[in-house]
Amino acid sequence: MKPIDVLMQEHRVIEGVLDALETAANRLERGESVRPRFFIDAAEFIRDFADGCHHRKEEGVLFGAMVDAGAPAEGGAIEMMLEEHEDGRRYTRSMRDAAVRLERGEGAARGDIIANAKRYVALLREHIVKEDEMLFPMAAELIPPSREEDLLERFERLEADDAGPGAHARLVALASELAREAVSVDSR
Repeated sequence: MKPIDVLMQEHRVIEGVLDALETAANRLERGESVRPRFFIDAAEFIRDFADGCHHRKEEGVLFGAMVDAGAPAEGGAIEMMLEEHEDGRRYTRSMRDAAVRLERGEGAARGDIIANAKRYVALLREHIVKEDEMLFPMAAELIPPSREEDLLERFERLEADDAGPGAHARLVALASELAREAVSVDSR
C-alpha cells in the first residue's frame, strides 16, 4: 500500500462522520432530540482520528516529504491545507464547547453547535476533495517511490506513539457508532 492510499482510506472514514455530524446538526436545527454528548463524541473522533491520526500524518510526514521533493512550504497547497486544518480545529473546539454548555442546560448553545458543526462539515468536505484531487496526486508525482516505505513506517510510528495500541480500531468503531446514532429515531 502507498502512503497516499492510507490517507485516502482515512478520508473515507472521516466522510462517514461528516455525514453523521451533518445529519445530527440538521436534526437539532429542526428541533429534534439529539443528545449533546453526540457532538462531544464527534469532537473526540475529530480530535483523535481526523486531526490526531490523519492530519498529523500529513503535517508530520507527508508535507515534509513533499517540501523535501521540491514543493513550496509557503504560498502554495501545503500552506492552504495547514490553514484549513487550523480552521477545522477551531470549529471543532467551538462545537464541543457549545455541546458541553447544552449538556448543562444552556438551550442557546444549540445554535452554536449547529453553526460550528455545519462549518466544519463544509470545510472538511471541500478540504478532502482538494487533497484527493490536487494535493495527493501532486505528492505522488513529487515523492520518489523509494521513499514510500519510509513514509509508511513513519505513519505507523506516529500513530503508535500518539494514539496508542488499539486506538485506530476504537476510533473507527466510534465513527460507525456516530453514523448509526445520527440516523436513529431517538438519539436521547
